Parts: sequence; C-alpha cells; structure tokens
Amino acid sequence: MNDVTRLSLRQVEPATVLLFGGLVAANVAAWVWAFALFADRPTVMATALLAWVFGLRHAVDADHIAAIDNVVRKLMQAGDTPRCAGLYFALGHSTVVVIATMLLALGVVSLGGDSLLKHIGSFVGTSVSALFLLVIAAINLVIFAGLWRTFRVAREQGVHDAAQLDALLAGRGFLARLLGPMFRLVTRPWHMYPLGFLFGLGFDTATEIGLLSISATEAVRGASLADVLVFPALFAAGMALIDTADSALMVSAYRWAFVDPMRKLWYNLTITGASVAVALFIGGIEALGLIGDRLGLSGGLWALVDSLNESLANVGFAVIALFAMAWLVSVVLYHRMFADEPAHQADAAL
Repeated sequence: MNDVTRLSLRQVEPATVLLFGGLVAANVAAWVWAFALFADRPTVMATALLAWVFGLRHAVDADHIAAIDNVVRKLMQAGDTPRCAGLYFALGHSTVVVIATMLLALGVVSLGGDSLLKHIGSFVGTSVSALFLLVIAAINLVIFAGLWRTFRVAREQGVHDAAQLDALLAGRGFLARLLGPMFRLVTRPWHMYPLGFLFGLGFDTATEIGLLSISATEAVRGASLADVLVFPALFAAGMALIDTADSALMVSAYRWAFVDPMRKLWYNLTITGASVAVALFIGGIEALGLIGDRLGLSGGLWALVDSLNESLANVGFAVIALFAMAWLVSVVLYHRMFADEPAHQADAAL
C-alpha cells in the first residue's frame, strides 16, 4: 500500500464508519419504534417488515443507481468525496413518501385508481427521471469521446505526469466545454436531495406505503398519525441504507483509480462508457414507457417496454453488477496494457 492510499484510508474510513453507523442506528430506531407499537400485533409487524423490504428493494431501482453512480463519478472528478450522494437522493425520495403518507392517512387526498394527482405525479416523476438520464447519457458520450482522444495522445506521448495529463484533459474540445455548465448543475452531494424529490413524484412506491399505512390504521383501530408514520420511516431507513452503500462503494472504486494519472484516465474511460450505456438504456426505456402510456400504444415493442419498466428494480441489480464488472475489467486490462511501463511497475511493487 503506497502513501497516497494510506492517507486516503486515514481520511475516509472514520467518516464512512460514522455515516453507516448513523444509518444502522436509524434503521434500529425505526424498528424499535415499530416493536414498541406493534409487538403484540404480528399481522401489523409483518406489514412493517414489508414496508422496510420495499425500501431496500426500491433503492436498487435502475433509475436510482444510474443517477447516483453518474453523479458520484462527476463529483469525484471535481475533487469531492460524495459518499453521501445516495443518502441525499434517498432522503429526497423519502420526503415524497412521508408527505403522501400523511395526506393519505389524514384523508386529504386519494392516490388510488385514476386520480388526477396520481397521473400528474407519475408524469412528472417519470419525465424528470428519463430526461435527467438521457441528458447524462449525452454529456457522458461527449466526455467519452474526449477521454478516448486524450487516452490515445497520452499513450503516444508517454504522458504519466498528473500536471501534463490535466493539461491534456483541459483541452478536450469546444463541445465538452459547452456542455460543462449543464453537468455542473449538481455540484454538491446535497444537490441530490431535490433530484431525489423530483424522482419520487411518480407516487408508485408512495402509493404502496400509503396503502400500507391505511391498512395499518385499520388494524390498530385509531392509531395516531405519529404511529402511522412508522411505515414510511422504515421504508426511508431501508432505502437510505442501500443507496448510501451504493455511493460509498462507487467512491471507493474511484479512489483506486485516482492514485495514478494514467490509471485515472483509463478508469474514467471504462466507467464513462458503461455510464453512457446504462443512462441511455434506462432513460430510453422510461421515455418510451411514457410515450406508450400517453399514446395508448400496446403490443410488440411496447409490451416489452412495459415489462422492462415494471422490472426496473431487477435491472438495478444488473446495473450494480455492470459497474462492478467494469471496475474489475478496468483493473485487469490496466495491468495488462501497462505492465511494461515504469509507472505501473513502481505501483505494483508497493
């Protein structure tokens, strides 16, 4: 382990431990709350478990994972350590769930059936998700082209110095500089909070938790609003744990890449390519689903699109696997491609 890696571990590990310690404590607190209320009601406890599992599962929806991983990569490039990006995204999404649950429990609105609010929320949530991912895909495609040109120049000129590499990266072309301000809209991890809120306006999961809250209210016969809120609390705790784990894992992977200039460039090239594919695929599926729904299209391609949209949680697992595989492939290919170069040999000897 070299000095840079040791320094990074000393700086990051306590913060990461503290972060996940807080998340575990939040999950435990939510369950203590549930046990205090429903320990003698097994049926309601089962409903509470279902709400928590919904949170764990919803965290790996493909749009969550794609948005978080792309923003983590972007913020790492800017010198930030956005291990909390997933947490803020989950908190923004959970805010919608809590508000919807409160309104449902109070009988203020109904999100069932064909209500206007549900239609509006679904349209806004899906539109924001699809548009964000497609814009990210377009920007990443431009970045990928620039990285590939820089990579070829660096290999041909034998560039291994960080300052030289940064100079090459700074001149990647007019289009990259033109799109830069768009990509800089998310400049801090907490900016993921409003993005998560907008993503959550689809109301699909909020409806599930709201219905769970209503059924729980029926079961306990007159539970207070504060008691009913244990269900979205469990949902939020589970989702925050998994989404934060995703962003923290991505930060760790990028830290490995940033130790060596050429490794940083190669890893960025690999992951940016994967990011383009993922964002384009997920954003495209959501956009096609929205078009098919609004125009009443069915059969053939549209049936496949509907099926994929209904299985986005499973696609999310595939996205996590893809980024993990991209990191592994990047490591293997990096060692093979640069095995004979002095910088690589010095790094391998540490």
